[in-house]
Amino acid sequence: MALTDNTRGALLMALAMASFTINDAFTKSVTPYINTGQILFVRGVMTCVLVYVIARHMGALRPLKTMLRPIILLRCLCEVAASILYLKALSLMEFANVAAIMQSLPLAVTLGAALFLKEPVGWRRWTAILVGFLGVLVILRPGPEGFTSGALLVVAAMFVTAGRDLLTRRMYTDVPSMAVTMTTTVVNTLFGAALIMPFGGWQPMNAYVWSHLIAAAFLVVIGYQAVITAMRSGDISFVAPFRYTSMIWAFSIGLFFFGEHLDVWTLSGTAIIVASGLYTFYRERRRHRAPIAKQAVGIE
Repeated sequence: MALTDNTRGALLMALAMASFTINDAFTKSVTPYINTGQILFVRGVMTCVLVYVIARHMGALRPLKTMLRPIILLRCLCEVAASILYLKALSLMEFANVAAIMQSLPLAVTLGAALFLKEPVGWRRWTAILVGFLGVLVILRPGPEGFTSGALLVVAAMFVTAGRDLLTRRMYTDVPSMAVTMTTTVVNTLFGAALIMPFGGWQPMNAYVWSHLIAAAFLVVIGYQAVITAMRSGDISFVAPFRYTSMIWAFSIGLFFFGEHLDVWTLSGTAIIVASGLYTFYRERRRHRAPIAKQAVGIE
């Protein structure tokens, strides 16, 4: 049986979340040794090579003037800003906590879709969005212990990433997903190179660092392509909640590889966020089904 656009988008989003989460783990593991700019640059160079080979094979490369259009450039800048903010947060916070806060991203995407794409959102979904953001506060537990600079960075990264995803929905139809990935990767790499010196200068890298960045580069390629295709395949309200699958990976990695202990605040806040997102998804599905049901019985 052929997959619907929404089902295909959901599966691709789940693949993207697995790829990005494991990539984040590899990246976090090298943050004690090299700075954010060096990570973006080294990982970016390897990613550029991989993406170029794939894009060339697929015939997805496009002229420079095609890729310098406003939406593409703005999306690239959102990606760069989100990457910098997120990597800095990873170096300052526990892995599972960063991932948990990022679970509010689908709510931010729904909020942005309502405000900027004029998608209709009823009072129930507005309430779910507000409750979900309260879940973020539960994880952050505002105060000297929880509300740190790392927490502010990851919240900022979440909102910038939501902007990136909304721009993807407005992407030009004549631009292949792989071409967008190629452009994003090149811009990320160039910014990484420019930030090496301001962030502390170049540091020597051993086999441990190299191997982790190589693995991260492969996973970033998979994640970029999957998330771009996912956001262009189905409805935002259907596809975005499948980001929650990343928590399976994040909690497991945090527990078994970084030796983190999940506290009640993180688990409770994550549960609130996920429940709010799933309710938002449920209401969105009902909104889409209602007109179809009316048409089926001849009601206009």
